[in-house]
Amino acid sequence: MSEVTRSLLQRWGASFRRGADFDSWGQLVEAIDEYQILARHLQKEAQAQHNNSEFTEEQKKTIGKIATCLELRSAALQSTQSQEEFKLEDLKKLEPILKNILTYNKEFPFDVQPVPLRRILAPGEEENLEFEEDEEEGGAGAGSPDASPARVPGTLLPRLPSEPGMTLLTIRIEKIGLKDAGQCIDPYITVSVKDLNGIDLTPVQDTPVASRKEDTYVHFNVDIELQKHVEKLTKGAAIFFEFKHYKPKKRFTSTKCFAFMEMDEIKPGPIVIELYKKPTDFKRKKLQLLTKKPLYLHLHQTLHKE
Repeated sequence: MSEVTRSLLQRWGASFRRGADFDSWGQLVEAIDEYQILARHLQKEAQAQHNNSEFTEEQKKTIGKIATCLELRSAALQSTQSQEEFKLEDLKKLEPILKNILTYNKEFPFDVQPVPLRRILAPGEEENLEFEEDEEEGGAGAGSPDASPARVPGTLLPRLPSEPGMTLLTIRIEKIGLKDAGQCIDPYITVSVKDLNGIDLTPVQDTPVASRKEDTYVHFNVDIELQKHVEKLTKGAAIFFEFKHYKPKKRFTSTKCFAFMEMDEIKPGPIVIELYKKPTDFKRKKLQLLTKKPLYLHLHQTLHKE
């Protein structure tokens, strides 16, 4: 085993243990972050085409399956359903497999398959690239024909059925103000509703890529249907808007900034909200404004009540 591979396995192992420790302590947001970051690194190695890898194709497949299990555990922590989930004790069975990947030759304990490498970074990953190798210089530039991968045209969901006495909320994302608005490639916004611990209360939705860019604005003009009646949202919940764009040189989609709206701001009509620096702080404890300039996220709210 080369020193490079030994170091890589040690870093993977340390990341795995950090995630499992957070998980066992009930620090779910931190566990989810750690699992997703490690899953991306494992997916990247599992699908690497370089010839200097010490891993065989079979070992890469096992690494990819471990990444899938990390994704499953991450999804289980974010789920509010009580259905069959991927449990922490299941995940812990994979630690010795990852540690001894070069000699492991048994059948994988779970019926899963490797998943494709996602180009979207896990929360906070840009600030936590502890074992990310430096990207090679001279990556695809903005003018390159394949600089940006094909993006699914949004994952917006329809309005929920109305219920007597209950309120539904439609948020129109009109535009966002940014000093370098015209330079953003394939910009879109991820909308989520989180509780005070940063746990999802509704399905996450992505807007389609922005409709146009002009001056210091990126225009969207799309409606987001909140996937929960306003009265059913927990105390302290907030609606988050993460502005994301594609970075051709690094070949991934990155969060540029974020904004959020708290429950007392749910009122019919227009509203502008401030932009904050990444990484997205779903717990709202260490907020730092993106700019002192008067640049905001412009929204319009419509309340529907039976």
